Amino acid sequence: MNIRELARRSGVSTATVSRALNDRAEVSEATRARIRQLASELGYAPNEPARTLVRRRSDTIGLIWDSGQEAQGLHNPFLLGLLSAVRTALSEADYHLMLLTAPGPDDPDAAHLQAVRRHNLEGVIVLTTPPDDRCLRVLAASAVPCAGIDTAFTGPRTVRVSSDNAAGAEAAVEHLYALGHRRIATITGPLHLPPAAERLAGYQRACARLGLPVPPSYVTEGDFFLDSGVAAGRRLLAVAEPPTAIFAAGDQMAVGAMHAAADAGLSVPRDLAVVGFDDIDAAALVRPALSTVAQDQRGLGEAAVAALRGLIDAAPVDTAEPRIIPTRLLIRGSSRPGA
Repeated sequence: MNIRELARRSGVSTATVSRALNDRAEVSEATRARIRQLASELGYAPNEPARTLVRRRSDTIGLIWDSGQEAQGLHNPFLLGLLSAVRTALSEADYHLMLLTAPGPDDPDAAHLQAVRRHNLEGVIVLTTPPDDRCLRVLAASAVPCAGIDTAFTGPRTVRVSSDNAAGAEAAVEHLYALGHRRIATITGPLHLPPAAERLAGYQRACARLGLPVPPSYVTEGDFFLDSGVAAGRRLLAVAEPPTAIFAAGDQMAVGAMHAAADAGLSVPRDLAVVGFDDIDAAALVRPALSTVAQDQRGLGEAAVAALRGLIDAAPVDTAEPRIIPTRLLIRGSSRPGA
């Protein structure tokens, strides 16, 4: 079934069929409905490349996902959930999704931009790509609409979407303080990444407001994965006056800190309280269950798609105001017995 055969059976020209299927105003509602019904009955599917040329829209969004960690065999379950949320939000908005592969070391700096133009993509969503990525900087500097989730970049059509990382970290520290803890340490993520830096800032702000001392030994850096949490937990427990509570900027690192406590013969939460960040599935599966600052994955996905659609329909301007999504503290057994 092709457009010519559909036109013959509909008793109209191929131009009328094209206008009806592309919602052009020149076709009456009755004719449009009749053609669409017949197209459905006959199983006709428009030629998408040709349709894109006619409508000047592809209804396709590119996705760039390059945390720089997959090559090391590391996989972040929170990012997998976030990818699913973005895909769902795009589907509900009637967009297709195209994954853009990370350019190799021999690719030119404009690889992403070239892919966007080659496939006539309407915009791009970026997940946690390192801010110094040269391909990303070239793309952001163009007129291509770009929404970055936990990615900081600037350009004429860019917007950042993120959780309220600082407020979430503050809530975690305040919770531990309310339980009586006065020696609260933190395990950060890589501080060149915006979420890690913002969670550290929230931790420091809460400690300052509550009058809690933060010796340099109470701040140690991890990489958001389990093994770094174990190593960081051991470092914190080995200081002269070890903390009684740890806020980790990621759940995997928090679970690692719990492992370090167990290795040291300590009980969680009796000897050491632990709070994480993200609320990955494993947070509720470990024992004791992990208290954590939950991110709204669906909210992040929907906000990114909504922000990107706004950029697609808008004229190029300065970088748009960021979209900040609230977090929620979930109190479980790792910070309070019986929770």
